[in-house]
Amino acid sequence: MPLVEEPILTMRDQICDAIRGEIIAGKLTQNQPIREQTFASRFGVSRNSVRDAFLQLSQEGILVYSPNRGVRVSSAPNKKDSDLFRRLRIELEIHCIERSFKHWVDEDDQKIKQLLETLKLACKQKDLKKITETDLAMHRFWVRKASAEFESIWLSITIRMMIAYSKLEDYMQCFKEHEAIVEAISKRDLFAVKKAIKQNIK
Repeated sequence: MPLVEEPILTMRDQICDAIRGEIIAGKLTQNQPIREQTFASRFGVSRNSVRDAFLQLSQEGILVYSPNRGVRVSSAPNKKDSDLFRRLRIELEIHCIERSFKHWVDEDDQKIKQLLETLKLACKQKDLKKITETDLAMHRFWVRKASAEFESIWLSITIRMMIAYSKLEDYMQCFKEHEAIVEAISKRDLFAVKKAIKQNIK
């Protein structure tokens, strides 16, 4: 049984994931202009394909189109919006984990433990790019395990939060928070899951 059925990505989806990845890695920062031709050349596709991806990300709130200014990365959410995103993400992830328990298998436990080991190494090396990528992959795993539809909603919320992602003060604390989530999931302890998720998503 596969861990999570990997969706077949369209070119639009591939471009969207590439842009999300560059935001997570800090290569694209808030309010930074981005150009269709750059991604068209990179992927060897027409600008129309890139435009479709830009439209998708604009609908998610990750990109913004402004007359005479073109397309740019959104600005970081203000505190009120950020607090709302945090509450929504917490509730969504808890719901997805609870829902996924019905068909969670040993291979799923192995996968998140592998991701946890990758995160541990990245935290020891203070590799912020790898930390953020692995952090996203772990949370995305249990959301996708529950529902591909929820995954798209979760992505738009999470990437908006990560636009303002800053350098960690305590790298190993990040690992310990995820270790608590993984341990709670492995025990199928929903109460512990809720506690660990709330402590991690800030």
